[in-house]
Amino acid sequence: MRRINQRAVLDLLRRGGAATRPQVAKDTGLSKPTVSQALLALEAAGLARATGHTSTGTGRSAVLYEADPTAGYVLGVDIGREHLRGAVSDLGRTMVARRDTRNTARSGSALVAAVGRLASELVAEAGLTDADIVVRVLGSPGVADPVKRCFRHAPNLPGWGRPGLLDDLEAALGPDLVVENDANLTAVGEWESGAARGASVVGCIMIGTGIGMGLMVDGRVFRGATGAAGEIGYLPYGRTQSGGEVPARGHLEEATAAQSVVRGARELGLGTAKSAREVFRLAREGDELAQRAVQTEADRLAYTVASVAAVVDPELIVLGGGIGTAADLLLDPIDRALRSFTPLVPTVVQGELGDDGVLTGAMSVGLRAAERLVFERRVGAA
Repeated sequence: MRRINQRAVLDLLRRGGAATRPQVAKDTGLSKPTVSQALLALEAAGLARATGHTSTGTGRSAVLYEADPTAGYVLGVDIGREHLRGAVSDLGRTMVARRDTRNTARSGSALVAAVGRLASELVAEAGLTDADIVVRVLGSPGVADPVKRCFRHAPNLPGWGRPGLLDDLEAALGPDLVVENDANLTAVGEWESGAARGASVVGCIMIGTGIGMGLMVDGRVFRGATGAAGEIGYLPYGRTQSGGEVPARGHLEEATAAQSVVRGARELGLGTAKSAREVFRLAREGDELAQRAVQTEADRLAYTVASVAAVVDPELIVLGGGIGTAADLLLDPIDRALRSFTPLVPTVVQGELGDDGVLTGAMSVGLRAAERLVFERRVGAA
C-alpha cells in the first residue's frame, strides 16, 4: 500500500507539476499524513525534491515539491539510410544533448559501430555516464525479429537483416534497449504532441528513402500479427507478375519513395534533378516539368491513402518523412485525386514534427518505460 501511495503522489507531480502537501492530498484523495510519508520516501529515493515555497503574501508559506527530473535519463536514436539522429532527455522531458550526423555506413557492422559512437558522444556531451541512462530507444526502418534478432523488411540498410544484429546493438548501446519501427515512433510523436493530437485512428505515412506507416488506434500502436502492420511499401502497384523472387523493396515503395520522384522528373525531361527536394524546389519556383512530377507523386500517394482508408478507415492521415516536408505542394492534388476515385476520403495533413518525429516518439516511449523502472529500482531499494 505504501508503494501504491508513493506511486500515486509521484505520478501526480510528474503530470501536474510542482505542488504543496495539501494540494497533493486534495488531488490524490490521500490523507495529509500519508502524503507526508510518501514525499519523505520519494525524497530519500531521489525521485522528488523540494523546489521552493508558495508565496501567498499572508500566513505561512508551504513547501513546493516536484518530481526530480534528474532521477534518470533516456537516450533516443533515429536510424535512417542517409542520417543518424540522437538525443538524451531527462525525466522532465528536457533535452540535455542532441546530435545529427550523416549515415555513411555501408554495412550492418559499420552502422552498429556508428550508432555506438553517437550514443557515447551524446552521453558525454550531456555530462552523464552510461549508468545514468535508464532506457535506450532505437527507431529503425523494418520490423524487429525477436527470434533471429535482426530486422526484417529493411532493404535500405545493408546488413540489417543479419541474424544476431540486435545483440550487437545491445552490446553497443547498453542494456534496457527498446527497438521500434521508425514510422511507429513518428506516429506516437505526432499523436502525443504533433498533428494527430487526440485522433482516435491515425495513420502516419513516412516517405523518404523508403515508405512505411505507423498506425495508432485509440492511443496505441497497432502492430498486426507479426509486427508488420504498416509495411505499406509492399502494397502491389502498377504491373505485377506472379512467380519469380519476392522483391526486397515493394512495388509501392519503388513507385513512391524519394528516388522515384527524381526518376519521374528525369523521364519528363528534367535532367538536372538530383534529389526529391530539388524537384520540389523547382516546382515551387514554377518549373512545369517539376510540377508534373509532383502531380504524379501526389497521384501515387492518393492511391496509397485510398488503400489504407479502405482497410483501416482512419480519421486522419499524417504525411511525414522527407517528402512529407513538401506537403504544401502535395495536399491539394492528393485530395483532388482521392475524391476522383473513392468515396473514402480521410483528412490528410502535414506532420508537425518534421525531422524530429522519430526522436520525439522515441523519447515518449522511453520516458514512460524509464518512469516505471526508476520507481521500481529506487523505491524497491530504499
